[in-house]
Amino acid sequence: MTDSKDIQVKEKTEVANPAEQTKPGPVFSPDVDIFENDQEIVLLADMPGVKADNLNIDLRENTLSIVGDISPSENADEEDILIEYEIGRFVRQFTLSEIIDQGSINAKLDNGVLRLTLPKVKKAAPRKITVSAA
Repeated sequence: MTDSKDIQVKEKTEVANPAEQTKPGPVFSPDVDIFENDQEIVLLADMPGVKADNLNIDLRENTLSIVGDISPSENADEEDILIEYEIGRFVRQFTLSEIIDQGSINAKLDNGVLRLTLPKVKKAAPRKITVSAA
């Protein structure tokens, strides 16, 4: 049986000092998991409430930027009783090394989880070299 102290709820983390913004509202840093194998690096970013139309992924000068806007879900004719779900913007940036094949990066958004696949360039992938006898 799990002790209730073992389960911790993690709230959205608001960025303390975001860059100058042109859009009002809070800015959050999405939680990210990064995995690597011989062929690629996979990045999973938790972005609940962000739709594909509101997601912008940009790559400039080896910096990968992820920006996703969370739209309000209520309708104009509804009355707010309790609001705990914060709307705003998710922002996160990553510096890519030369081992990433930047032209082959793939992105997929599924149920609020962004999956970025960053393939490695062929020369960076490990390979076994056969030694022949002379």
